[in-house]
Amino acid sequence: MNAPAATGPSVVQAVARGRRRSASRRRAVVLTLAVLVAAGFAVTLMFGQTFYPPRDVVRVILGEQVPGASFTVGRLRLPRTVLAVVAGFSFGLAGVTFQTMLRNPLASPDIIGISWGASAAAAIAIVSLSLGGTQVSILAIVSALAVALLVYTLAFRDGVVGTRLILIGIGISAILESITSYVLSRAAEWDLQEALRWLTGSLNGTTWEQALPALVALVVLTPVLLAKSRDLSALRLGDDTASALGVRVERTRVTLIVAAVGLIAFATAAAGPIAFVAFLSGPIAARLVGTGGSLLVPAGFVGALLVLVADFAGQFAFDVRYPVGVVTGVLGAPYLVYLIVRTHRAGGSL
Repeated sequence: MNAPAATGPSVVQAVARGRRRSASRRRAVVLTLAVLVAAGFAVTLMFGQTFYPPRDVVRVILGEQVPGASFTVGRLRLPRTVLAVVAGFSFGLAGVTFQTMLRNPLASPDIIGISWGASAAAAIAIVSLSLGGTQVSILAIVSALAVALLVYTLAFRDGVVGTRLILIGIGISAILESITSYVLSRAAEWDLQEALRWLTGSLNGTTWEQALPALVALVVLTPVLLAKSRDLSALRLGDDTASALGVRVERTRVTLIVAAVGLIAFATAAAGPIAFVAFLSGPIAARLVGTGGSLLVPAGFVGALLVLVADFAGQFAFDVRYPVGVVTGVLGAPYLVYLIVRTHRAGGSL
């Protein structure tokens, strides 16, 4: 009777093949998303009330003076489109960082009060303090960081439990939302329109002064998150397991929170709290990429694509122009319900 063949090598080979397929799928998804974002970027620069051919758009980007296009593309469309990509990428990165770190799809910055911290501060600055421009943005950034610190401090008790942090964050968010509503109820008509941008999120009237700080923050903070991607993946397994794998859990968590909150703060200061982008980017990226590997880059591209498409649709798909945050809110709420129902039926988590 022949001895059974050894299964060890075949199991190893199967695991290796699975990893190669997963890596190949991940590369294909990231490349596809990057191409879609680039295509969306080009479309938003070319199309509008006036169409400009690709040649004119490229000339404007290179700094040449093109009659008509230099103003429309260079002064109006280009900063708006750059901010759409930057804000979307920032929201996507930050959202999936929180969701992965705390092992809960509800652990998104717009759910746990960080975005509302920036919104409340901005509303108070505009309505009560009569501030504007850079001053409002700085106050919004500081407030978002302060809210994140407050939520983390209140949730810390021999470590941070994701559910406790989320519940505290939801409570803080409700308080900040009430404060914002009260401030806006006392706002003068000329202040109300500007303050409302901080409730829904809008790219209307974007200038380079708004877009560049968010772009710099993305360039500086993205490498921090990518450098911690392995540790972030380990945190998904639980604090004890991550610690056993050599991860300094609390130090890593603080680094990730600071970097993610920084991205959210600068993006919100520039474009307002664009609804549901941080919340949806991670789950969508996870379904595209599949299991295994970091979701940071795919989620960033998904966020950028969501904001680009929603802003373009808000401008030209309806009889009335809507801010980008209204469109993402309309798209995001049904998808949130769908995810919850699907997860409940599957008996698992997002």
